[in-house]
Amino acid sequence: MLDSIMRYILYLLLRLLFRIEIKNRHYIPEKGGVIIASNHTSYLDPPVLAASLKRRPTFIAKASLYKIPIVGFIIRTYSIGVKRDKPGSSTIKKALKVLKSGGALVIFPEGGRSKEGKLMEFKRGVGLLAALGHVPVIPAYIKGTHRALPVGAKLIRMEKIKVVFGRPIIRRSGEDDLTYEDRVTKEIFDEIKRLSQTCS
Repeated sequence: MLDSIMRYILYLLLRLLFRIEIKNRHYIPEKGGVIIASNHTSYLDPPVLAASLKRRPTFIAKASLYKIPIVGFIIRTYSIGVKRDKPGSSTIKKALKVLKSGGALVIFPEGGRSKEGKLMEFKRGVGLLAALGHVPVIPAYIKGTHRALPVGAKLIRMEKIKVVFGRPIIRRSGEDDLTYEDRVTKEIFDEIKRLSQTCS
């Protein structure tokens, strides 16, 4: 209950400051393990996605963010920490535990924020987790956070933010792990790119 209230307050705040608009949220299943894979251009992206979901999210986040006073505690509460120089198998195990317990895992497949706001090459992790976790993936495109708080900026600008979810990508009948892993990574990239081109 407290988690839902906090996310609703966050949504109201984002609605007030950035006129946030959310489309196709019905694509996200109400229960069961699922991965939400999104583009990443700003530190605003995690709270924007958290406010856009009707479920408690668990993010894959840089462990170094835990050191930030106050904010670090909140990030730790809603994430699995990963060290970029040493990802480690423990991160995969913790992520799979979230998925197998029916949780919603949020991943930024690019592995970091895009400085220019353009979609970068995806890392292998999202496809691997989808295959090992036997879960669908929901692509998501966030528009506006790159202008509101781009990489390196110290001040936030009140730009309109829009979140658009794509259709679920699911495993086909008889499809093995490796085939699904390769296909889902490509299809997520293509769908997020398509959403970025149609998002107005």
